[in-house]
Amino acid sequence: MDESSSAKRWLPLEANPNVMNQYLWGLGLTEDEVECYDVYGLDEEILEMVPKPVLAVLFLYPLTPETEKERLLADNVKKDPSSRVYFMIQTVGNACGTIGLLHAVGNVTSKIKLREGSFFDRFFKSTEKMTPLERAAFLEKDIEMEVAHSVAAIAGETEASPDAHGNFICFTCVDGVLYELDGRNLGPISHGASSPSSLLQDAAKVIQGVIQKNPGSINFNVIAVSKKVG
Repeated sequence: MDESSSAKRWLPLEANPNVMNQYLWGLGLTEDEVECYDVYGLDEEILEMVPKPVLAVLFLYPLTPETEKERLLADNVKKDPSSRVYFMIQTVGNACGTIGLLHAVGNVTSKIKLREGSFFDRFFKSTEKMTPLERAAFLEKDIEMEVAHSVAAIAGETEASPDAHGNFICFTCVDGVLYELDGRNLGPISHGASSPSSLLQDAAKVIQGVIQKNPGSINFNVIAVSKKVG
């Protein structure tokens, strides 16, 4: 995604669980606790194959006139100012993949362990009480994150290009509500009641709606961020 108020632009992240895993583990998550997985379809039988519990769902979709119209309508109508949701605005071009992952981790810090002193540990402690725009400014100046993002971006299987035409968003459940978190919006968007156990299915319903409204597009990817148990 390249719409931003900043002149700074990163290379886009690839929708690749292996790349995202290395990225997350390098920033402060542990390999034996959290892992990303491809979601190969939105039918119930396929969703059941995804390792549970699911902490967050990342959705990459192509930017089209239809999706942009929907985004603007949703931002005006459904914006939810809940202070319990960790949310940040995107001001760096092509940073939507990293911001999606920050949204995913930032809303489950009570459910997972961040390595003490790691980037994530320091980042979320520093930005906990900031506004969404202050968090954006903090990220924009963070050279460590910029370097880590760059390393992850060039680790994908396809050649990274600054001319991205897709956008990552994150779905998460906070206080029994399903939220859509898109850094290009002004705040979280509520999609109604949900629960940690139904997060994947609830997010899938919203995602199906987006896909159905864009029958001419095929570049959709869904990735689940799951917690390992046992």
